[in-house]
This record gives sequence, structure tokens and C-alpha cells, in this order.
Amino acid sequence: MNIKFPVASLVLLILPGIVSADWFEDFKAEATKEQLHQFLYEMPKGGDLHQHLSGSGFSEWWFELALSAEADGYHYYTKVKLNNCREHGWQGFKTTPYHLMFQTIVQSSWQALPECERNEYLPLSKLSNEQKTAWMNAIRLDKPHEGREEFFETHWQRLGDLTANPYLRGDLIQKNFQAFADEGLIYGEPQVSAFGYKMPDGSLIPPDDVAVILRERLAKPDVKATGLSYRFQQAILRFLPNAEQALEQAYRFVSENEPYVAVNMVGREDNDKGYPLRFLSTLRKLRHEYNDVRLSIHAGEVDEPNHHVRDTLLLGADRIGHGLNLITDADTMRLMRHGPYMVEINLISNLMLEYYTDYSQHPFPEYLRIGIPVALSTDDRGMWDSTMTDEFYVAVTEFNLSWAEVKQLSENSLRYAFVDEPVRDELLETYQKRITKFERRASNSGAAGFSTQSAPRKLFICRRYDICSP
Repeated sequence: MNIKFPVASLVLLILPGIVSADWFEDFKAEATKEQLHQFLYEMPKGGDLHQHLSGSGFSEWWFELALSAEADGYHYYTKVKLNNCREHGWQGFKTTPYHLMFQTIVQSSWQALPECERNEYLPLSKLSNEQKTAWMNAIRLDKPHEGREEFFETHWQRLGDLTANPYLRGDLIQKNFQAFADEGLIYGEPQVSAFGYKMPDGSLIPPDDVAVILRERLAKPDVKATGLSYRFQQAILRFLPNAEQALEQAYRFVSENEPYVAVNMVGREDNDKGYPLRFLSTLRKLRHEYNDVRLSIHAGEVDEPNHHVRDTLLLGADRIGHGLNLITDADTMRLMRHGPYMVEINLISNLMLEYYTDYSQHPFPEYLRIGIPVALSTDDRGMWDSTMTDEFYVAVTEFNLSWAEVKQLSENSLRYAFVDEPVRDELLETYQKRITKFERRASNSGAAGFSTQSAPRKLFICRRYDICSP
């Protein structure tokens, strides 16, 4: 009897270590939503090159760390009611509206308030279960009507003094690193500001001292145990009146403080005061003095067409954050094909902030498939209540990624990381070893090998794709 095998099957019989080229297509066709999500959770990944540390803290982390900060002398209060104490509706320099609920302030700030306003606040430790739930929901986009304005104009203001505690920030770094390591990442490059920190009494902590505090936290065993390699970026708010001065301070700080390697310019791009070319002369001056500072700048995160991505490349950026309206600039699209610049793609962020109402409108697959280097990242995942696994789930299900494309995204996240070449090569080698081992296991087991849930299923993925148990 003659038995004929397809050529691919003969290869597998002769070389059992070789994986069929189309195994991932078979896997996608066979897997349930739950199995695919679990597969993507267990899948080794590269790095996250675009994450704002404050926005990467899940609500439950913030609450836990706020309470534990009492050991360092930080006691926090949050606004739970309104007594109509103020004739005017704004506090400070019009940065936080008086009426905004669940603003969190440190005890020294609370004590400085008039009695009427002090009575609007409760210590975080005294919140009822209902108030605690409301507090946590107030710093994530958990309702259909919430979007860009809620995110930009309330979330950071509600976090308030929590973001000014360097010890809490160090603990938040550890929690992020552990969660990323659990998802299979091997590198992180968070934006960790070193400016604006205070002691419990409100006195300022110089940025260089903050760097020392963070380095001491990074040296602790629980950070090292994650195995995650990392570098930090220092961000500045691009639309502020003193943004040029802040840029100069950031360059000096990054040049003198490890593990900082880069500067990023962030902030709403629909605020025209932060347009890229505003900073051209400042950056040219800074490059006369500093030889060791990299740039990864937000650009193109707006609704209307413009040349901000092109102008940002002129500023000297190696990576573009978001790059959504790059697709409207044909000349820059051609310029960016096949490198040397990369676009940091934030699929969940772009949907949650309403730059797109549907993923069919997103330019990501166009960039990916015409050769513009791209990598997935999480942006402010704590405020979306999502994970890097969820970013891959969106990409695979919405854009029918091939296995080669899935791996390319992680490879790009390491190839374009702001690390020295030997470190980059080591990270890529580690990733290749891990992903090769994983794909052999996955191709052999099929979807059935990913039926046991260990992946966290957060709010975004549960609501958007209905894969969570009731």
C-alpha cells in the first residue's frame, strides 16, 4: 500500500524539531477566545517601550501602596463629598477643579485647608467598601461615556499627591516589573519622572536625590527576582510655558543619572502650544553639550492630519509614540519604511481615548505590512485596566497576524530599545531561545494545551471581547 504524505509532513517526520509554517493558523482556527488569550499570556515577549509609570498602576495597586506608604510617613486623604466651601471652582493654579471628587492629597496638604474643606475629605484607610470601589473606578476608564477628556482632565488630578511620593513610585516600579515578567516580557523602558517629589511635610526632594531613592529600590531582591532588564525615560510636558527649561533640565538629569537613558515629550497634542518645531533650537543647543541622551517623542496622536511626525524626526527622535496620523503624510510614510525609525503602537489606548471608534480604522496593519517598524506597547494600561497580553490579543484577532508578524513585534521592541548593542544582542538571543521553545510546545499541544487559565483578565478585555466568566 502506498501512503502519500504532504511535503511539509515529510519534513516533520524527518526533522521533528522543525515546526510547520502554518501551525499558528491552525491554532487560531481551533482555539477558543479563552485559549487564545491564555496562549498569548504564556507566550514569551520582548519589551514595552512606551509606558507612563503613573498611568501603568492598576487602581488596586495605588490603593494598596497608598496605605502601605504610612510606614514612610505619608498619610493620604481623599475628597468624598462637597460642602461648597469655595466661591471659585479651581484650586491652586487652575490645575484641579474644586468640585472633582476623589482627589487624593497628603496629610500636610489636608491640614493646610480651611476646616470646611478638611471636612470634605476622609483618610484613605477610613473609606467604606463602596467609597473604596468608587475611588478605584475614578482613576480608570470604566464607563462607556468616559474617554479622552476624563483621562486627561481628571485621572492625574485625582492621583494628586500620590504621584509625588518617590518611595511609593519605587514600589510601583516593582509591581509593574513583576507583572510584566509574569507575562513573559524581558525588557521595560518606562517613563519615570524624577521631578516634583515631596517629603510628607511638603518639602521638595531634588531630582538627583529621587534618582538615589529609586536606585536603592531597584537594588532590592524583589526587583532583581523579576529578571526584567530595564532603562528609564524622563518625560516633560510639551505644552507648558516653561517646557524648554524643563527639556534642558531633563537632558542634564538623564545624562548624569542611571538607569535613565532618554527624554520624552508628552502631553495632549491637540494643545497647539506643544507643537514639535517649538523645541528645534533648544534641542540643537543641547546636542552641542550632551552625547548620551536618546529621544522617543509622542507624535501624531491627534485627530487631524498634520506634519508632526515628520517634524518630530527632525527634532532627532529615534522612536515615535503613537504615530496615528502618520498615515496622512505620504512622504514621511516612505521615509520610515524599513527603518531606522520605529512607531510605538498603543492599540487599546487609541480606542479608549477615542482616536478611533473601531479597529478597522487603525493604521497599524498598514504600517506593519509595508515595512514601517512597529512594536506594541501599553501606554497607560492601569487606566485602561489592560495588559500587554491584551494588546497582542487585539492585534491578533483584529488584524489576523501571522506567527512571523507576532514574533516581529517582539523583536522590534528589543531591536529599537535604548540599550547598548551588546545588551541588545543578548536580549534578542534570550528572546529567540524562549520563543523557539514555546512555539515547539504550542505547535505540539495545540489549543488544548492552553485550557487552564492563569492569565489575568482585566476590565478592557472582558468587556470588549466577552471572554470572562460571569
